[in-house]
Amino acid sequence: MRSHDDAVIDMLKNDPNMAGEYLRAAFDEMDEEGGEAAFLMALRHVVQAQGGMSEIAKKANISRESLYRALSPEGNPKLRTLTAVMKASGIQFHQITGNTA
Repeated sequence: MRSHDDAVIDMLKNDPNMAGEYLRAAFDEMDEEGGEAAFLMALRHVVQAQGGMSEIAKKANISRESLYRALSPEGNPKLRTLTAVMKASGIQFHQITGNTA
């Protein structure tokens, strides 16, 4: 039986345009209890769908180990790291915040 994570990653692989909406939904719930961890999990799913930790770490110019730590459930990534990871995954912040600027 496939895990929920694997199913989400497969959906994101099959429809890369879904990544922005998926992250937007997670971002919208950031103020809820557990919202930060849920957002990091959603970003992990997107990273896995876009080539995996090693590929995105290379594109983001950060170490794979740092990326794993930043996106772990206990992670506390810097804004610079989040921006680099999202950009390397093909997503810009305005796509998840609803800001069109």
